[in-house]
Amino acid sequence: MDVTTERKAGVLSVRVDGRIDGSTVLAFHEAIETALEDDDHTVIVDCERLSYIGSVGLRTVLAIAKAVSNRDARFALCSVSTQVMSVFEQSGFDTIISIHPSKAEALAALAE
Repeated sequence: MDVTTERKAGVLSVRVDGRIDGSTVLAFHEAIETALEDDDHTVIVDCERLSYIGSVGLRTVLAIAKAVSNRDARFALCSVSTQVMSVFEQSGFDTIISIHPSKAEALAALAE
């Protein structure tokens, strides 16, 4: 798994390549936690290259979303593949976490 981050005008963009499972979840969590700054008002995780997410990954995404919300910031996922989206839907996390078809749509929705 590879995590890259980019910041622009208070928006932290995170791109995940590979899998979020028991062996990679800690690195995923730490990458976001380390990158997050006090003046970030939005965090968007781009899942276009995310090939798999396990239950531990789901819990971590939820924990990150809650931590971001507790900072009065917004959190969303974007570009989630059909396979990964089915995991979010089966777990019901798609009703808890904001998920958008593209980064542009996530930015527009979170700017409202």
